[in-house]
Amino acid sequence: MLDFSECQLPPPLQTGDLLRVIAPSGALRELEAFHKGVEIWRSRGYQVEISSGVEERWGYLAGSDESRRQHLADAWKNPECKGILCARGGYGSARLLEDWSWQGREQTKKIGDFLRSTPKWLIGFSDATGLLWSLSKVGIAGVHGPLLTTLSAEPEWSIQRLFDCVEGRPLEPLKGVGWGGGKVSGILIPGNLTVATHFLNTPVQPPLAGVILALEDVTEAPYRIDRMLTQWRMTGAFEKVKGIALGRFSRCEAPPNISSLTVEEVLRDRLGSLSIPIVSNLPFGHDGPNAALPLGIPAQLDADRGSLSLFSTK
Repeated sequence: MLDFSECQLPPPLQTGDLLRVIAPSGALRELEAFHKGVEIWRSRGYQVEISSGVEERWGYLAGSDESRRQHLADAWKNPECKGILCARGGYGSARLLEDWSWQGREQTKKIGDFLRSTPKWLIGFSDATGLLWSLSKVGIAGVHGPLLTTLSAEPEWSIQRLFDCVEGRPLEPLKGVGWGGGKVSGILIPGNLTVATHFLNTPVQPPLAGVILALEDVTEAPYRIDRMLTQWRMTGAFEKVKGIALGRFSRCEAPPNISSLTVEEVLRDRLGSLSIPIVSNLPFGHDGPNAALPLGIPAQLDADRGSLSLFSTK
C-alpha cells in the first residue's frame, strides 16, 4: 500500500464568507448550545446559514438518509458556500456514507469535479469522523474540531485555534505525555476510535500507511477499548502507521464493583508493544478542550518531548 498523500487545504476563510450548517448524524437535542455555537461563528463576521433539515428527526437520526445526503450535497454544490459546520455528533454518518460518492453518482454527477476545483471546509468530530475520512480519500483536508453544540464550552484558546486553523494562521504544538521512542513525521489522520474502528476495511477508510493516527473516545468501558484496539491489531491496521497521538478518553471507566483494567492500562497494553512513537493525554476529544486538528496534512509527533506539531496549514 502506498503512503497516504497530503490533502489539499481549502482556501482560508475570510470575514463575510458564507457557511452552511448541516446535521449529518444524530437528531439535534442541545438547542441552547447549538445556537451559542452558531453565534460564535457569526460574531467573527461569518454568514451562517442553517439548513432546513437541521431540526428534522427520524428516530435517533437527524432525518432520513436521503434527506441528510441531500443537505450535504446542496452545501457542497453551492459555489457561495465556503465551509460546512456539523451541528452535532451522535450516530448516522455511516448510514449517510453507505450509498454516497464524492465523485457524484446519482443526481450530483458533477460534485466530484467541483470538490477538486473548489474545496471547502468541513468541520466536526466524533461521528463526523466518517465524513472527514471519506472526504480525505478524494484529497480534501477537513478539520477534526468542535461541533456547533460543543463550541461554546471550549476555552478561548481552543476557539481561537479553530479560527486560526480555518483562516490560515500557524497552529501551536499540542503538549501531552510522551511514551518515548523518538520523533516521527507523517500525515495526520484524527478520529474517534469507535467510529474509526467501524470504518476499518470499508471504502471510507483512508490508507493508513505513513500516517500519524490521532484517536479519542468517550463513554466506552475499558474492555470495549481493548476489543477495538485488538481488532486494529488483528486486522494489521497498525502495521504501517508511523505514530499514534492519543487525546482524551473521557468517561471510559468500568462500572462500579467490576474488576477491570483502567483505560490507561488498556492503552499501554494494546499500543505500547507496537514499537512506534506514541504521545497520550493530548488536549482533544470529548468533555474538555478539543483542539482543532486538520486532517490530511503533514505533522510531527515527538514521543520524547510529548508534542504533536503541524508543519503547515497553508
